[in-house]
Amino acid sequence: MLSIWIGICLMTHMCLCGCAAGIDGWLNLTEIDPDEEVQGEIHLHISVLGDGDVPTRLRCQVMEARDLAKKDRNGASDPFVRVRYNGKTCESAVVKKTRYPRWNESFEFELEDASADSPLSVEVWDWDLVSRNDFLGKVLFNINRLQSAQQEEGWFRLGPDKPKHSEQEGALGSLRLQLRLRDETVLPSSHYQPLTELLSQSVGSHVNGNWPDLIMLIDETTTAESRQEVASNLVKLFLGQGLVKEFLDVLFKLELDKTTEPNTLFRSNSLASKSMESFLKVAGMQYLHRLLGPTINKIFEERRYVELDPNKVELREAGCTGLHRTQTEAEVIQQSTTHLQSYLSELLNAILQSASYCPLVLCQVFQQLYHRVEACFPDPEYRKVKFIAVTSFLCLRFISPAIMSPKLFHLREKHADARTSRTLLLLAKAIQMIANLDTLAYCSKEPWMNPLQPTIQQGIAQLKDFITRLVSCDDAEDLGLQARMSLQCGTMEKEGYLLLHRTKDKCMPMTSPFKKYFVTLSKDTLSYARTQHSKKTSFISLPKIRAVEKVEEKSFGSANVMQIISGDDSGQLETLYLDCKSVNELNHWLSALRKACSHNTDTMSSYHPGVYKADRWSCCHQKDKADTGCDKTKHGVTLQEWYDPLDPDLESQLIYRHLLGVQQVMKEKYLELKELHANEEGTPEKGREKTDEVMRFFGVLQDLHDAHLAVEEEERAKNKNNFLLELQT
Repeated sequence: MLSIWIGICLMTHMCLCGCAAGIDGWLNLTEIDPDEEVQGEIHLHISVLGDGDVPTRLRCQVMEARDLAKKDRNGASDPFVRVRYNGKTCESAVVKKTRYPRWNESFEFELEDASADSPLSVEVWDWDLVSRNDFLGKVLFNINRLQSAQQEEGWFRLGPDKPKHSEQEGALGSLRLQLRLRDETVLPSSHYQPLTELLSQSVGSHVNGNWPDLIMLIDETTTAESRQEVASNLVKLFLGQGLVKEFLDVLFKLELDKTTEPNTLFRSNSLASKSMESFLKVAGMQYLHRLLGPTINKIFEERRYVELDPNKVELREAGCTGLHRTQTEAEVIQQSTTHLQSYLSELLNAILQSASYCPLVLCQVFQQLYHRVEACFPDPEYRKVKFIAVTSFLCLRFISPAIMSPKLFHLREKHADARTSRTLLLLAKAIQMIANLDTLAYCSKEPWMNPLQPTIQQGIAQLKDFITRLVSCDDAEDLGLQARMSLQCGTMEKEGYLLLHRTKDKCMPMTSPFKKYFVTLSKDTLSYARTQHSKKTSFISLPKIRAVEKVEEKSFGSANVMQIISGDDSGQLETLYLDCKSVNELNHWLSALRKACSHNTDTMSSYHPGVYKADRWSCCHQKDKADTGCDKTKHGVTLQEWYDPLDPDLESQLIYRHLLGVQQVMKEKYLELKELHANEEGTPEKGREKTDEVMRFFGVLQDLHDAHLAVEEEERAKNKNNFLLELQT
């Protein structure tokens, strides 16, 4: 089977470091030879030997390699080394099923004057019993230089074979890339506190009935190019301050004040729309996974042929009493309609049931959006607008995109194939029609969607019912309590089958050490047993856990292994290794365990990402078992949930950097708005307060600018002193 590899040739002179604005341009796609796609390093010791001062032999010691390319179905390779010099070839033994082989073999060659210009070639290959061996990379050495240095030892990057220039360059299309390298200096927290307080006060004043000038200025001066990034940073900052609902409510009101046509409400890429998108992706990912996961997985597993458009229907064979005949176009469409109706009904039922487990903060944000729109458009002819405002975010900007591209929302590890992708697209179209609460407009554009009309009409009624329940979360105290408990329990309780290996001395056996157990994470302990219903026989007390970290892929040949390091009563460390099914499962367990241990005091500051075997650590090659570790632990880093520890200083720095860039525009816009609303001020005192607040804001930006200049000056002085010291020595 011929595989075509498409790659991107990046010119070496395109250096991000030397281009402040980054790179934005079209790059030609070119055909790439598989033998050029290499990776990894090899550890060699090459020396020149001789009698007295006359070199007579060349010795190449091949010790080990790491991070080799995956060439076999098991995710590894069967590597061996081929050493060539002066027409002679030697080969090492084959090490089976690994990307981190160890050979410890030596090869010697005779040195002759005529062969001084011949290079020493060290090649790594993947051995195959049936097909040809696969090239993994090579290193070339100049013998003249070796004779001068006598020896060379170290890790060498494997390179490709001679590149094969393609005559099709530019004929395979182009890809536009935007690349940017950002270097941010984050100051101590005290420097950002005035900015954070002013932004929080601006949102808080809106709650008390005053107008938030700062948020209005940010909204008016943020360009389309920076809007997504600014929205994401502001959402995270206000999440950290506990004011995200108030912040989004301010943006809802600003958007409504500028909207005269309700049918276009929240359809543009405004700061309000981008902020709500960011909020949903941060606060609603677990909800989305629970909602869509079963249906998406079913579509991927069944991989049915689904098509409604007659112009795209492919006639297929159908079984008929032992004989085969070709289906008609009508039969294909009818069968496709049945499959889509089944998927759509299943998804609509899941949406309706999700009102009971939707995170409370999402319910509250949708509730305030619903009531804001209802108050702005109270007329009977606009009775659907309040529902569409909710569905425009929940369905059109969250659920539908996740159905079309599950991988981008971490619902699947790989993109869908063409057949599955078409099914997902048609399902997403149906959800969009339901979210618009109007089938006529869509069916006039795509009349071939008409067969789904009955299910879509039923879905509209179900979606309205769901939204009514969703925005009534504060009407029932027990519903709010249930949502809160659901949110809290999600951080503390988890269970499922995993592959486990436990060791006190971290010495790895030669065979696979993992065994299947049912693992349960509860409020105080992590326990596991051979089956779900058998008595739990092994426990780890959560307060005794010292670290929860990932394990390097080379340790067990799997990228989804994590380790739990805990201390027993005697103070001895024990390590439990967990091998998860996928990267998503790994991330969920990491997050859950780190949250459960977030208040532990006796934690480790460093750890080994590898394992101890063959008398050394696989990560740093230290021989001391009790070595403290070669990498920093990541206690505060959890994944994919809004209540994870945030980095308020970084978010404040990124917001400051943006505001500094638009400072002059903000001043001009403020003077314009001040003059426009001069007659709308309630009292002179209130007007003076708002003026003072904005002036303090510009003063805070200047203070932060001065603080950055001081840090940069200190850094330049330090570099200058280091340079002078080097000259003196």
